Amino acid sequence: MLNKIHHTAIICSDYQKSKKFYTEVLGLAIIREVYRENRQSYKLDLALNGTYVIELFSFPNPPQRVSRPEAAGLRHLAFEVDDLEKIIEHLQKFKIEVEPIRIDEHTEKRFTFIADPDNLPIEFYEE
Repeated sequence: MLNKIHHTAIICSDYQKSKKFYTEVLGLAIIREVYRENRQSYKLDLALNGTYVIELFSFPNPPQRVSRPEAAGLRHLAFEVDDLEKIIEHLQKFKIEVEPIRIDEHTEKRFTFIADPDNLPIEFYEE
């Protein structure tokens, strides 16, 4: 019935800051950017390696969402990487705090987390 995940939608509090983070820091490509006058909202469609993955929205004064400790709901966004050290080095150039590397107890794969500009947890999982 299902084919794949189509995209993940993220509502940000500072559109320009989040746009810069997702495009310049994480390197996602802009597919389309639309300003919706009637909603006073931007909608930015972003791709990873040519595949549409994120809708980034802005709305006036969005309510804060509990992210930590472990609140019910969507936990985090995860990206697969080939080289964890390489992505950590890249993130540190942008002064982004990176959590210590952990080991998945079931797969023995390495992973780490950062936070986006709105404190959404983002995981990098090494394959």
